[in-house]
Amino acid sequence: MPRSERSPLLLAGLLATAGVAHLTRPRPFDAIVPRSLPGTPRAWTRASGVAELGLAAGLALPRTRRAAALTAAAFFVGVFPANVKMAWDWRHRPTPQKAAALGRLPVQVPLVLWARAVARSSEGRS
Repeated sequence: MPRSERSPLLLAGLLATAGVAHLTRPRPFDAIVPRSLPGTPRAWTRASGVAELGLAAGLALPRTRRAAALTAAAFFVGVFPANVKMAWDWRHRPTPQKAAALGRLPVQVPLVLWARAVARSSEGRS
């Protein structure tokens, strides 16, 4: 399988794994939902899990790949406030936990860039 075909499927796998985690083990995700959002944290956790599964499915299919990749890039930007909240909430935890929370912040950049690259490589294929 060429690299250009493998990359979207790897991104789909990452999103599918995250989606399943949000739906099967929601408690840690509930804790990082910004309180300024309306509704309950659990509703946002479930919604993000369903969105991740939908994005994974869209990325897996060449016909919907470009739209799903662009939406995934926006999704990664949209969930950034949850990572900021986690870093803030964990600022007094032991160093390894604090480092993990802070380490999540810059990871959003390559995820956004990866999704955009998948979208670019999928142009004209739908």
